[in-house]
Amino acid sequence: MSSGYSSLEEDAEDFFFTARTSFFRRAPQGKPRAGQQDVEKEKETHSYLSKEEIKEKVHKYNLAVTDKLKMTLNSNGIYTGFIKVQMELCKPSQASPNPGKLAPSSNGCMNTLHISSTNTVGEVIEALLKKFLVTESPTKFALYKRCHREDQVYACKLSDREHPLYLRLVAGPRTDTLSFVLREHEIGEWEAFSLPELQNFLRILDKEEDEQLQNLKERYAAYRHKLEEALSEAWKPG
Repeated sequence: MSSGYSSLEEDAEDFFFTARTSFFRRAPQGKPRAGQQDVEKEKETHSYLSKEEIKEKVHKYNLAVTDKLKMTLNSNGIYTGFIKVQMELCKPSQASPNPGKLAPSSNGCMNTLHISSTNTVGEVIEALLKKFLVTESPTKFALYKRCHREDQVYACKLSDREHPLYLRLVAGPRTDTLSFVLREHEIGEWEAFSLPELQNFLRILDKEEDEQLQNLKERYAAYRHKLEEALSEAWKPG
C-alpha cells in the first residue's frame, strides 16, 4: 500500500456551490459482494449554502480533523481541502511507459488530492489518471463514494458534475463515514462472457436466423402457390 499527493489547480470563480447529495437504500440482508454492496442512489434536490453556513461547516470540519489535512475558506466562498481516493483498478490499463500494464503502484494505493470546492468528479478522475500515467479515456472510469452503515458497506457511483470536496465537508473528515474509490465502470452484460462463449452465441443466433428465414420462405412460397392457383382458376374459360 502506498500513498501519494497531488493537487488540482483552483478555479478563481467568484461563486460558491453545493453538490447534489446522495443517500442509499438499505441493502438486502446477506453477505455483501466482495465486502461491498452497490446500490442505486436516491436523488435529492440541490441545497445551496450561504457563506456563513459554509464558514460554520469548515470550522466544525477543521475541529474534527486529526491528520492536519484541514480545509481553507477563501473570501469569495470557495474552499480548498483534501480528499483521499482508493485506487481499485482491476483490469490492466494502457499506461506509459509499459502499454497494457498499470502504472507502478497505481492499483490498490491510497492517493491524497488537494482540490477546490469547484473541482468536479470528472476533474478528479482526470487528475488521478494523469498522476499514474494511465492513458485510457477518463470515461472508462468512475468515482464512487463508499459509506459504512449498520456493519454493511454501501457504494454509490457519483456523477461527473458532483463536487467531492463538498461531500467530504458534509460528511466530515472520518473516512469510515465516507471514502472515495476510483474504479473502472461496471462491465456490461455481454462483457461478462468469454470470447468462446460469445462466439458460440453468434453461432446459435446464426442458426436461429437461418431457420427463421427458411420458415419465412416456405410461408411465402405456399402463399404464392395459392395465389397462382386462384389466378389460374379465374382465367379458365367458363
